[in-house]
Formats: sequence, structure tokens, C-alpha cells
Amino acid sequence: MRIHTLDSLREHLQWAIELEHATLPPYLCALYSLDPERNPEAVEVVSSVFAEEMLHLALAVNLLNAIGGRPRLDTPRMLPPHPRPLPHGDRSLELSLVPFGAEALEMFLRIEQPAPPGAPAEDDDYETIGQFYAAIEQGLRHLCDRLGERKVFSGDPARQVNAAHFRHTAGRLIAVDGLKSALAALEEIVEQGEGTAHGEVWDGDQDVFHPDRDEVAHYYRFQELKLGRRYRRGDTPQSGPTGEAIWVDPAGVLPMRRNPRPADPGSAIRIAQDEFNHTYCAILHLLEQAFNGSPKLLAVATSTMYALKAQARALMRMPDGEGTTAGPTFEYVPPEQRRWSAGDRKRIVVLRDGPYIVYGSIPLRRKRKIVSSENNALTWKTGEPLETEDTYALCRCGHSGSKPFCDGTHALIGFDGTESPVMRPYKELQHVHDGVGISAQRVGELCIHAAFCLGRTRPIAAMLADTGDSDVRANIMGRMDHCPSGSYSYALQRGGDTIEPDLPQAISVLEEEDGLASALWVTGGVPVLRADGRPLESRNRMTLCRCGHSGNKPLCDGTHREIGFREEASDHEGDHRPTTSKESTP
Repeated sequence: MRIHTLDSLREHLQWAIELEHATLPPYLCALYSLDPERNPEAVEVVSSVFAEEMLHLALAVNLLNAIGGRPRLDTPRMLPPHPRPLPHGDRSLELSLVPFGAEALEMFLRIEQPAPPGAPAEDDDYETIGQFYAAIEQGLRHLCDRLGERKVFSGDPARQVNAAHFRHTAGRLIAVDGLKSALAALEEIVEQGEGTAHGEVWDGDQDVFHPDRDEVAHYYRFQELKLGRRYRRGDTPQSGPTGEAIWVDPAGVLPMRRNPRPADPGSAIRIAQDEFNHTYCAILHLLEQAFNGSPKLLAVATSTMYALKAQARALMRMPDGEGTTAGPTFEYVPPEQRRWSAGDRKRIVVLRDGPYIVYGSIPLRRKRKIVSSENNALTWKTGEPLETEDTYALCRCGHSGSKPFCDGTHALIGFDGTESPVMRPYKELQHVHDGVGISAQRVGELCIHAAFCLGRTRPIAAMLADTGDSDVRANIMGRMDHCPSGSYSYALQRGGDTIEPDLPQAISVLEEEDGLASALWVTGGVPVLRADGRPLESRNRMTLCRCGHSGNKPLCDGTHREIGFREEASDHEGDHRPTTSKESTP
């Protein structure tokens, strides 16, 4: 037995993660090449298998985390060039990126092939995936017998992902906390691929598309497409499918080039391929973060696949001059070339058409504006800290059902998070107005209309004439210090150093008068990076849009006041986490 130590078991479960991931690019290419209007049944089959492979990936991660391992997904090992072998498996099985058709089906059948009855467990160079997982099961049982269950399952339970984080299939996402749940997770993986009891067509779940019938295991779903007929109750592997006919329209498949290669630098195809690769590597990065202590990011990772889907289909509609179309290359983009995803330093990253990703355990709290009886802004009251993970995502579209956090809704509503052009430097935009012992600096482009610049009877600009009175001057200074966006700031004299309030590195979820939801107030000079990797000018305070309607994204421009933005769910909100359907599968 090779799996006789905890380190060996952890190594093999990392292999399991690499194995489950290796199936995803081929499935995605076949899926995205299909016209869902002309081939709805093929889309249904391939999309359901893809979703369950994502489930298997999450189960393998739970197993590794349960025994104290560290899942690795954002690594070049995940994306070697295609064609490629299945990791640590039968070297004669080659994985290629091809459109849906006979070649793709034969490859999928090889991937999902059931183990023969009585086949031995195989921990490396395995013939079938079932034999590989049988070896992992043997290793688990052996180590629990030798070391004791508590010694084996020593991982942090908080790292387990569960059904609350992943609702894409009818399968079970099992949190692993001991041998019983570990064996159940392994059984779920094998049965969904090969069928129950290693000899039945069914996988033990209800069909996610057709709840009135049992679900067919992966291998037999692909047999249905190959043979053009569905399995029905009473059918066996020996009988084959005898149910209703399934039709595949070959004309409803985009003719993607087999195993696409990078196009010429600067060409439209190459630009599209590079964009796809950046998005795919962002997904790998988010998955790694989710599986290493930030499980709520799983919803962000899976929703990012909707952008991937649009990019892949756009590529597959770009002729490459030889009767075929272009396609994604699934190349690894090193973190340093992505700029935003390297390291664990404190920062906020804007995801394209997605949320803000917050790194470095930056504290998150609420702040409520305190106003006078006449509704004049007085100060901010800090509330209790909000519980967060080390890395977390904040809603940018305004429609999350779990504000201020992202729940993936932006993907379902088609949120357009296009950012405004980079602003000129703050110093160039300033309008300076001098008083006595104070020089007021204002940048109107940053204003969010929080109204601290308005005195009880007149605005700051008018009050400057009376700054010979130290009480008036102190009033102005206090009001500028409370301006969340830093639109107003001051120096003691023109050209002098700007005096800033001493603010901690934190993010505050602002609430204004009458329960109006306002911006995200970023303080303490926390860096903010745009979706293209370019940083916003670093400042002691800035305000980010979270209603989704600012005309100055990612910065807030006060539009939340015009639209009456609030945190409670509207008719368009609620539990929008993506679920598997013909239209919603990434």
C-alpha cells in the first residue's frame, strides 16, 4: 500500500483535486460549442456533468482540508498545454479541447469509464477514476486504524464548504469531519461518475433537470448522447438505453479548432484569448482563496464563470481562416502578470462586472450618520464590527441578497460594472479657497453629497470669509474631517501640507439619514486596484459605489441618494445564488 502516511494521503488528495479540475476545460469547450436552442438535450447533459465535476472538486478539497492539507488550485500544474494526460492516470487517455461531437463523446466516456467488477485499487497510473478513489479509501481506513480517527482528521472545520456555499447540483456537498463523512464524500464522487454499486446506471440522486426521475451517472449520460436514447427504469448497462430518443443537431455546434493555439500577438483573437485566460485564472485564484479559509468566495468564483461563458462563445464565433473558429487556450497566467492576485497584503480589487475582493483581513464595520433635528449632518457613529473571512467579497451591483457581501447575483442580472476613465491626479483637480489660517481644497468629482460641507445656515465656501473667528475655523475643520470621500480637505496655508484625520485601515459600510444605504468608506490609505490592475490614487479616505449606479465607478458619486438605495432586499433580490438549469449553468 503506497498511501500509508498522512503526507502521502494529502499528496493523493491534491492529485484528486488536479484530476477533477483536468476534466473541466474539455467539458467547457464542448458545452460552449453547443447552440442551446438547437441542442438543448446535449447542453443539459454536458452542463450537468460539468456542475457535478465542480462538486467533486469541492468534495476532494473538503477531504484534503479535513486531514490538515492545503488545497492548491492557482498553480501552473492545473493548466499544462493540451493535449495532456489525465493527472497520474492511464497515459493512453489524452485530454483535448474539442467541440462537441464524436471525438468529445469518446473522450468523455474514457474519463468516466466504470471500474470493472473486482478491479484493484490503484493509487497512481490508475485505469479508472473509481480505482484511484478506492486507493484513497483504503489509505483512509488504514491510517484511521493505525493512528486513530482524531489524529487523521485534524483539519480546521471552518475550511469545509457545504451546501450553503454551493447549490449547483442535486448531489450532496458533504462537510468532512471524520471517517464516516469522508467515505460518504468518496462514494458521492464515484457514484455520480460510474453509477451506484459499480454496476448500475443510476447515481442515487434525483435528476436536477427532471425531478420526477432518477439521475443517470456520468458515463451513462454520455452513452445516452452517443446512442441517441435515454435510459429508463429497468434499463441496465447490459441492456443499454431503451427510453425516449435524444437528438443532436451537428449543425448546431460551433466548429472550434481542435486544441487551439495562441493567435498572433495583438490580433483580435489573441486579445480575446488573453482575456479568457485572465478570467479563468481569476476563477482558480478565487477557488483557492475559498478553499483555504474564505468559503463565501465560492459564490464569487462560480458566478465569474458566467463571464467566462460569454468570452468563450465570442471566441468560438471568430473565424480563424481555415473553416474553423478560434477557441480558448486555457493557459496559465502567472500572478505577477495579473498584478492584483499576488500576495496577501491589504488591498481591495475591483473584479470586472463583479464585486470588490478584499484581501488582508481588513476590518469591516458599519457607520451611521448622526444628524440634528433639522437633518444637518453632525458626525458618524461606528457600529459593531462585521464578521469576515481573511479574504471576502463586497457587493458592487447593489442587488446581493446578503449585503454588504456578494452572493453572486451580479452574474445573473448581467451587471455592467464598467469603470470610468482614470481620473487626473487629485492635486490637479483641486479648487483652493483661502480663509484665515486655513486653505480649503475641494475636488468636486469625489463628492458623494454626504452634506458635511453644509453648515447649519450656510456652506463651507461661505463660512471661509469668517475664519478670523477660531470657532468658525474649527467648525470648518471638523466638517472637512467628516467628509468620507475626501472631496473636502484643508491645509493651514495655501500650498501647505494637507491635514488629514487619523483614520485606521478599515472599510465602513455607511448608512445615512432615514436608513438610506450609502457608500463603502475606505480609510487609512488601503490600496484599491481597478479591474485592469491599475491602482486608484492612494488616499487616506475614499468612497466606493455599492448601489451599482454611480457614473464614476468604482467611486461613489452620490447616485444612491437619487435612487433611494437601501440594504433590504427588493423585488429583484433574495437568494440569487446560481443553480443548475439549462439557462443558468456557467
